[in-house]
Amino acid sequence: MRHSFAHRHLRLDTMNFLTNDAIDRIRRDYYSAVYFHRTKEVLLAEKNFTPVTMQIFQRNNDVLLCGAGEVVELLQQATGYWQGRKWVNCWKTLEVKTLTDGDTLRAKEPVLHITGPYVYFAHLESVYLGILARRTLVATNVRRAVDAAGGKPVMFFADRFDYFANQEGDGYAAHIGGAAGICTPAHRSWWNGKPVGTIPHALIAINNGDTVKAARQFVKHYPRVPLIVLVDYHNDCVRTALDVANALGKRIWGMRLDTSQDMVDVSVAKTKEAGVTPEVVRMVRSALDSKGHNHVKIVVSGGFTAEKIMTFENAHVPVNVYGIGSWFLKGNNDFTADIVKVHGKPEAKVGRRFHAIHRS
Repeated sequence: MRHSFAHRHLRLDTMNFLTNDAIDRIRRDYYSAVYFHRTKEVLLAEKNFTPVTMQIFQRNNDVLLCGAGEVVELLQQATGYWQGRKWVNCWKTLEVKTLTDGDTLRAKEPVLHITGPYVYFAHLESVYLGILARRTLVATNVRRAVDAAGGKPVMFFADRFDYFANQEGDGYAAHIGGAAGICTPAHRSWWNGKPVGTIPHALIAINNGDTVKAARQFVKHYPRVPLIVLVDYHNDCVRTALDVANALGKRIWGMRLDTSQDMVDVSVAKTKEAGVTPEVVRMVRSALDSKGHNHVKIVVSGGFTAEKIMTFENAHVPVNVYGIGSWFLKGNNDFTADIVKVHGKPEAKVGRRFHAIHRS
């Protein structure tokens, strides 16, 4: 279902996407392509306050929109101009119509109309297009994986694959896409989420490769956190999973298989298939069940994509939870902005024209 809303005024105290420092830099065109900055300066010097309608769209089908709320806050806080050292906020001169985060988009469908004097928001084009591109890319990738998993939880483990300052927005986009969990406090800072995680390989290494010892230490200091143990440290997931399950029993929530994509687990060495494979998952599941550890969940990660999840699900591989990292950040989902009306009348480059934003 698609939703849209139009407004001239929203309560600024309900917004929480942008920091004061970011707003100040945006107002000073720090993140703006220089030609937008210069255009704004020309229009101010010419006292040209011509009203326009700016239309924003993207070119792909079945895309999950994200970033619309952030763009609205951007316009609220950074529409205007400097008068000496004083910022003159001109948000109230705009009319904004937009679809909302979580709406599914068609190719070339308009998602946002900004109507008002162009001079007041000319400097923001780089920023709002970048917001929409990044947030929508992540949300769409997450939704693809969630759909492929058919109701099984998908975890967002993309913290280490990009610049740390992106985590707040990426975590919000993952939430819009339907991720069941995220892994850093930053990921949940724009919504009421809870970071989840497992024992890292580093804790096992520091304990001289003793996975059972590392698991016991974790339980000792985090007795109320569900225990999920990595079992690929020695590249023998079946043996390690049994060792941990036999030692900790009901205290184990799950086993995480994270075999490197260039390694072949010893359990399936004859197949020479690297990474986390359906066969090794089935072998771990069978071994655990044979020893009465039916309660233990199996979490898989390492090189997973929506396509790989679909392959596992179609083959009925006994996975309980999927974890994905870098794939969530791959690809592109560019947005384009065009003036399509000037003084309320059609005016656009060849190939562009005004399209209404449809309400549900």
